[in-house]
Amino acid sequence: MRAQVFLAPLLALLLFAATGAMALERADLAPFVKPPMSIGKAVNDKGVYELLNSGGALAGYVFETEQLAPLPGFSGAPINVFVMLDLDGRFLDVRLISQNEPIFVSGLGEAPFRRFFEQYRGLSITAPIVVGTQYGGHERGGSLVYIDGVTKATASVRIANETILAAALAVARDKMQGIKSGPPARPDPEHEEDLTWSDLVDQGLISHLEVTNAEIGAEFAGTRWADDDPEAEADPEGVYLDLWVADLGPASIARTLLSPAALKELAAFEAISPDDEPLLMIDTGRHGLVSPDFVRNTAPDWISATQDGLPVALRDADIFVSLADDVPAELHDGAAMILRTDRRLGFDPTREWQVEVKAVREHGIFQPEPGSVTLTLPHRTDERFFIRDAAPVAAPPWLEALRNRQTDLVLLGAGLVGLFGVQLFGMRRLAAHPRYPLIRLATLAVVLGFIGWHGQGQLSIVTPLAALRAALEGGSFAFLIYDPFSLLIWAFVLVSFVLWGRGLFCGWLCPFGALQEFADRLGRLLRLPRIEPSPRWDARLKKLKYVVLAALVATVFLAPAALDKAVEVEPFKTAITVYFVRNWYYVAYAVFWLVLGMMLFKGFCRYVCPLGALMALGGLLRGRNWIARRAQCGAPCQLCKVRCRYGSIAKSGRVDYSECFQCLDCVTIHDDPAQCVPLILDARGRRPANARPPGSPRPTTPSDAGALPT
Repeated sequence: MRAQVFLAPLLALLLFAATGAMALERADLAPFVKPPMSIGKAVNDKGVYELLNSGGALAGYVFETEQLAPLPGFSGAPINVFVMLDLDGRFLDVRLISQNEPIFVSGLGEAPFRRFFEQYRGLSITAPIVVGTQYGGHERGGSLVYIDGVTKATASVRIANETILAAALAVARDKMQGIKSGPPARPDPEHEEDLTWSDLVDQGLISHLEVTNAEIGAEFAGTRWADDDPEAEADPEGVYLDLWVADLGPASIARTLLSPAALKELAAFEAISPDDEPLLMIDTGRHGLVSPDFVRNTAPDWISATQDGLPVALRDADIFVSLADDVPAELHDGAAMILRTDRRLGFDPTREWQVEVKAVREHGIFQPEPGSVTLTLPHRTDERFFIRDAAPVAAPPWLEALRNRQTDLVLLGAGLVGLFGVQLFGMRRLAAHPRYPLIRLATLAVVLGFIGWHGQGQLSIVTPLAALRAALEGGSFAFLIYDPFSLLIWAFVLVSFVLWGRGLFCGWLCPFGALQEFADRLGRLLRLPRIEPSPRWDARLKKLKYVVLAALVATVFLAPAALDKAVEVEPFKTAITVYFVRNWYYVAYAVFWLVLGMMLFKGFCRYVCPLGALMALGGLLRGRNWIARRAQCGAPCQLCKVRCRYGSIAKSGRVDYSECFQCLDCVTIHDDPAQCVPLILDARGRRPANARPPGSPRPTTPSDAGALPT
């Protein structure tokens, strides 16, 4: 009945619906764009706008992530980020717009979160970006790009990373189809093929462009440079440009075109620069490949290349070129050079690309004015000469999180299984152990140090409230998998509801509960005065935590923006997550409960904790009364009630499992013939008035498994 009283208002709140966030207007995003860039028109109804350069031309796109990838964070609300992409898929800027992550709202503050986003500038969406973590290292290099996480907030920054990439790729697929979407092709070292010069020409493996003097003159016709090439006018049929282009990356093509000496030099170059694609250029016309001012090992001044409308960076490979005997003799007399381009920058030799040759003329004598036209030769090399590595795929967030914390998870899993086993099959032997108080304190120390401060496994009301919000808004529960350490604890706690109720977590697995218990020990050591409410006030105060829980649930529906502040009723973040390194008022609040706990035994846990209230409601799933009782418990014996510092045993001897913290003190008393009054009287041959009559069967007590009802 009591559970129904508290559950009824919570269920009634389910009638309310939360409203989704509206897209920011153009004026709201404009301050994020720095001049000379500016925001253009909207390109869809998802908050994506054109990014314009200083000349008003399209330079990329700007957008907020919430409309494109509303992945819920730990508060249940998405992390909203401003993203500015150029047309090549590179991040020009990434900045935080809004967030409600508990760790950044008032724990660490937003400064480290904002610094996290600065790492995206200059990175490309074509390379998988993975967040590193303080819990495990990564091998650097390769196609995956690692960025640094934020200590204490690994799960939140993983959610932010997934949000940014999901939104950016959505824009790229819709507006930037030309970007490179996979790893570059590289020459297949296993491919062997005997080729001849004729084979290269017939199969298009070497491309040719011939331009006569008359044709180049036609290009300049009508300009002031039309009459500035007397040689072209004197010999209109003469060859101005006779350009041959081939890709020397495939070994079969290189062997057909180069002499043994040049092949040896090329092999040495490729050993040093394995990511560069060597490109052979030959010109037998009078134009030539480079100007007289060209410096070797630099970018050629007359030759350039493009692919997909984007420039391809070319540079001289500084290799002396001598051609094979099979190459026509006239090409041996031409100008030849090998250029290189980095495949990692997006160049794909298997798709068509264009060589652009600049033809230059000068007008005037004293201060000649240059003019030029561009001659274009397309080229591509057949796919059979190349291989492609499988595109590196970042592991799913849940798998990445598991890998990063696998050692902690193994240790935690072993500890939880051991705790379950002892409580389920050896509880009475544990409670009867002469060193049991020391064993319990040692266990709590491990919980505080390993689960709490090291593992950041302090469960909080924030998680179930975020799950509630996600359920109401039709959102994703994916945020839970970003913190597998806490998720494992939640799994064991849910199982413990059926076996013991709330007691296992509140008494054995809560780091702040352990810290409160140590505060009590310190208070005893210092001989501080004890505060114990009367039974009537104790019963009243215990209802307060349900009121706090109901208020937080109401906040989810009525004022979700205030939830991040409301959950600060829990001092867990201050005391456990950030080691008391916070604003003074948060620290003062946490210290208040610990100081009070030195005099009032676990006051926060018993009277205020909303998570404890939720655990008590979860304890309604308990399927057994696992604490052994005798007929004489309560009358005449009141020892367990008097010794129970949680006030969870009634005068009748009945155990209130919703307030039991599973300290096992009453189990110790029940089995100790030196403490349990009925056992003492029985040993002395005296029976209380309500003792069992002679010859009647002895009341059954639970085995170590504690499986029998009272």
